[in-house]
Amino acid sequence: MSTRKTSFYNLAWRWHFYAGLFVAPFMILLAVTGLIYLFKPQLDPLMYRPLLIVPVAEQRLSADQLLDNVQRAYPHDSISEYLPPAAADRSGQFGVKAQGRELNVFVDPYRGDVLGQQDARFNLQAVARALHGELMIGTVGDRLVELAAGWGIVLVVSGLYLWWPRGSGASGILWPRWRARGRALWRDLHAVAGFWGSLLLLFMLLSGMTWTGFWGKQFANVWNQFPAAMWNAVPTSDLEAKSLNKAARQTVPWAMENTPMPMSMPAGAHAEHMQHAATPVGPAAPQISLQSVMDTAMQQGVGPGYSITLPTTATGVFTVALFADDPRHDATLHIDQYTGQVLADVRWQHYGNVARATEMGVMLHEGKLLGPLNQWGIALVCLLILISAASGLVIWWQRRPQGGLGVPLLRHDLPRWKTAVVVMLGLGLAFPLVGVSMLIVWTADRAVLSRARRAPAKLC
Repeated sequence: MSTRKTSFYNLAWRWHFYAGLFVAPFMILLAVTGLIYLFKPQLDPLMYRPLLIVPVAEQRLSADQLLDNVQRAYPHDSISEYLPPAAADRSGQFGVKAQGRELNVFVDPYRGDVLGQQDARFNLQAVARALHGELMIGTVGDRLVELAAGWGIVLVVSGLYLWWPRGSGASGILWPRWRARGRALWRDLHAVAGFWGSLLLLFMLLSGMTWTGFWGKQFANVWNQFPAAMWNAVPTSDLEAKSLNKAARQTVPWAMENTPMPMSMPAGAHAEHMQHAATPVGPAAPQISLQSVMDTAMQQGVGPGYSITLPTTATGVFTVALFADDPRHDATLHIDQYTGQVLADVRWQHYGNVARATEMGVMLHEGKLLGPLNQWGIALVCLLILISAASGLVIWWQRRPQGGLGVPLLRHDLPRWKTAVVVMLGLGLAFPLVGVSMLIVWTADRAVLSRARRAPAKLC
């Protein structure tokens, strides 16, 4: 009768299997959608050239003239946002809410012509971003992506332990054995791509977690509240700046998301009264012009590429936000819609150290911080993720028994690595959703193993 000794190696392999089976489809989806969004600067001008590119003329029309033209073209709809042209040959863009739909409306800044519209939620980049963040199913999708990211960290930790060389040569460890065939070659591709991409994948997973709705929200509640203290004397509403961000587009930087929105004060109104009054419903007619908001942004040194969110209530504000490729150029201005007073002006120097590190991580994650080098580096990471995830699924499919799942057996007597147990417990505590799911999987696995041990043993 054979005896089987359980070692941590086998447990790591088993948990790597569970994590991989759950995480691999998500990693493939995240890598593909990430690649699409990564190359947005190249793809958009190719796909939407008639909407984005305009002939350069001598003089631009004012923002208010462009706004009037869009209002005439969409008389029964509300305009929520304006993105001034980011370059001389680019169009301006208005966000229009039209009968339950959100539209991007493009306008020639020199001639005032409305060039066309695009569904803000269902163009290629918006769909890629929504799939990447929440699988296009809202909160449930957000939690699933967060769970997959957390289990991805488990996958990397357990994978490195399984990969760790134990007296074998570099071939198949640091590079694939190209002469191998079948499952051996797939195994090498999986292990080598996983190793070279492991630290980068950890960075991508951890930086991406800051966007998630559960863990990311708790992280933000602790670390990005400080700038709000800068406008304590200004009445604030119940809204937070994160309400300006959408699945299709991030308007304000991460460091500003949890900050309260200040309020505009109509002439003659008392701040205390307005703070406790019910917020009026529907858009209010702003007393300052859109062009004057642009002039203020220019005077305050806000660089190109910013957006202007228009007020939608009598106490709302204009928000000028630059979510820059280099976070050191970030800017968020809240401007009183009646007086034009800058109620809040937050820049990089106002961020805390954690907020700065997070913003830098976000821009590295999106491939924007270091220009083309960053973009192609992240593309390589996505490629390594695709190779490792796809080859892992192929290996599983090739080894799985007919009609079975192919969970690895616990039968090798190899050294234990107790430090890894502490690491796994730490991950469970650091990421609560992962910790709860670990307990569920561990309980189910123990039940399966108990039934297996009670079953009659086979003779050798």
